[in-house]
Amino acid sequence: MTWTILALLLGIALFLFGGMLVKGDEKKPTMGVILCKKVIKLVAIILVAGAVTRMYIPYYLTHVNPGIVQTMISAMQEQQQAEKNKAVRSYVRSNAAKMMADAPILGNRDAKKTIFVWTDFSCPFCRRVHGELARVLDERDDVRVVIKNFSIHGALSDGPAKAAIAAKMQDADKAAVFVDMMMTRDFYSQDDLKDQSKIGEKVEANIMKMAREAGLDTDKLKADMKNEVVTRELSNVRELAQRFEINGTPFLVIGDQAFPGAIPYDQIMNALDK
Repeated sequence: MTWTILALLLGIALFLFGGMLVKGDEKKPTMGVILCKKVIKLVAIILVAGAVTRMYIPYYLTHVNPGIVQTMISAMQEQQQAEKNKAVRSYVRSNAAKMMADAPILGNRDAKKTIFVWTDFSCPFCRRVHGELARVLDERDDVRVVIKNFSIHGALSDGPAKAAIAAKMQDADKAAVFVDMMMTRDFYSQDDLKDQSKIGEKVEANIMKMAREAGLDTDKLKADMKNEVVTRELSNVRELAQRFEINGTPFLVIGDQAFPGAIPYDQIMNALDK
């Protein structure tokens, strides 16, 4: 702002007194003198106009028409999202098979339409969007949901994420049932949280009960949770999260679009039909 004020004062000074900088016969000025004075006047006008504009714009944006700021921000965000969608679309088209190879899949595994969801079993928003995805799968057999277990809540997330991937190694159908159980049931209590040093053990014990109910061999499941396939899939999830700039869960990729947050059923259906 200081430089703007100085430019304004300089412009005013040049406009009022700039002619005095050019020496010559005032009664019979030469063409050069006349031209120099006009140039000085023009420079003065440009300085004044530029300074006034620069000072008025912030006032206009904050007092006269503040809504335009929100419009500009929204437009910028839309442009950024469009660029992200383009990058996501390009990568998914070339690497979809790799992205699905070790991940649990819900719905028709041979479906033509795919939803990738970065999710965490201990995230309430992920559980909400899981319910919306379940509605979609109940109504459509042309959709599959690929679960990318983005473990971000420590001991509350690590065990379920590893177990879900290990379950697919044992039986894909039972793994889908198991995933749904962990997303729709509590696998820890408030009492469990009182002793943080044992929360991981308690979470694992609880999810193993669900695994048995889903028909899985829990001894094999525990062994497979340490398998390199699980490590590879979790690494793939993190790498893709970094590539797609995923900072939290849930995050969905549907067709050509990326959706951060727990989007509703209608929005999911609209994206599938585009």
